[in-house]
Amino acid sequence: RRAPPLAARRADADRPPSTPPITPRANRAPAAAMDVSVMFPDKHLRKTEMLFVSFNQDFGCFACGTDTGFRIFNVDPFKETFRRVFNGGGIGIVEMLFRCNLLAIVGGGRSPRYPPNKVMVWDDHQNRCIGELSFRSDVRAVKLRRDRVVVVLATKVYVYRFSDLKLLDQINTQPNPRGLVALCPTPQHNVLACPGVNRGHARVELYDARKSTVITAHESDLARLALSTDGALVATASDKGTLIRVFDSHSGAQLRELRRGVDRATVYSIVFDPEAKYLACSSDKGTVHVFSLNADGSRALRPGAPRPNDRQPSGDAAPANTKSNLSFLRKVVPGLASAYLESEWSFAQVRGLDAPTICAFGAQPNTIISVGADGSFLVSRFAEGGECERIAYHKFIKSKEDEDFDKPPWEDPSTGMTPPPGHAAAHDRPSALPKVEPSGPLPEIPPEPRALVPPPAPSAKPAEAADEARTPARDEEPPPPPEFGAESIYHETMTGDDS
Repeated sequence: RRAPPLAARRADADRPPSTPPITPRANRAPAAAMDVSVMFPDKHLRKTEMLFVSFNQDFGCFACGTDTGFRIFNVDPFKETFRRVFNGGGIGIVEMLFRCNLLAIVGGGRSPRYPPNKVMVWDDHQNRCIGELSFRSDVRAVKLRRDRVVVVLATKVYVYRFSDLKLLDQINTQPNPRGLVALCPTPQHNVLACPGVNRGHARVELYDARKSTVITAHESDLARLALSTDGALVATASDKGTLIRVFDSHSGAQLRELRRGVDRATVYSIVFDPEAKYLACSSDKGTVHVFSLNADGSRALRPGAPRPNDRQPSGDAAPANTKSNLSFLRKVVPGLASAYLESEWSFAQVRGLDAPTICAFGAQPNTIISVGADGSFLVSRFAEGGECERIAYHKFIKSKEDEDFDKPPWEDPSTGMTPPPGHAAAHDRPSALPKVEPSGPLPEIPPEPRALVPPPAPSAKPAEAADEARTPARDEEPPPPPEFGAESIYHETMTGDDS
């Protein structure tokens, strides 16, 4: 299936981009992303070459922008499925379009592959850029869906049609250095959320209903925001990082107030699960918190929806969030103390994360995925609540310290160690043991016993032919491994149900 040609600065007008068909799914959630280069502007402070990491729309893959290109990883089972290396250029933003060959990339790092004020639409089947969008200032974030391209600048959000990159809408925002934006990926719901023009306000664009909703979310600046799968719920966190509030996208009414903690913190990501039964967030406290959006396992409560007490409790009820032990005093203690006592705390946590982390919900039930700026990949299970059980861990990008740790000690000249006798490297070094000369004459070795009937000698020609067939000549080189083009690799590893 071939997509319509891109009209805006198309690299080749005669070759429209090829877009594999994407099978729509009912359960998808907006992707989470983290700009590692902003957190560690000094290259020496970054532990790895990673500049950016983000999940795709269904959390089945995540992409990493590095100092030399980008990489694509599959989540379940975990493996690196694709790698693109550019000669002398870093990628600061890479946004996937589900699992197809089209990506949006922006240059980044000390030596950007492309200018940081341009969004390049990359077709990896053709191994080239098929379109670009240029701006007067640096691009803060990019979001994709099958029919839209959303670009975030410092004080504006631009919405383009994907087929021809025609500008459809532009939204003024508060200064948005974090590039906050959320885009509903399902084609049935065309919803976008971004910061408003006033401090602490969130704006939700309901394009299908031709309606805008302005939500007074916090008193301070927004730090993160997220949309549910169908765009009906929006979650926000302020730069204080203590509270996460959940609102109805259509009415702007507040539905839940979830407390991450008491101390000030930087929230790195907020994400809904596909069914909007759970919400998770990660922060600089090294913890991922998992909240239940409804104690009886049903969907988060909306205005006009039946109350949980009016429904029969389900058998697979979700664990309830914890509350303060002094919550019974909320009716007698007025003011802010009453609001604190009414807050809900997370029922499950992933603790001990050493680096900035983004999170997402896994395909397996009751699993949470954490991807860290240090190249760590962690899968945890939160079925029972409390401390989550860690069930899988991988290191997908190793730091220099990790590579030095994996290096055998005898390869480090400062250690003065030698490889063990059975190791292959032991034959490349002279023995460190002192040479012992014999003190006397060597004992005579008795002659080897001879057979009474010597075996018949085989003919020379068959032996020579067998040796030639078994052992190749030294001057000959082994045959090269089979080569695969980028299109075949990408089709094999990157395409799935959505391609």
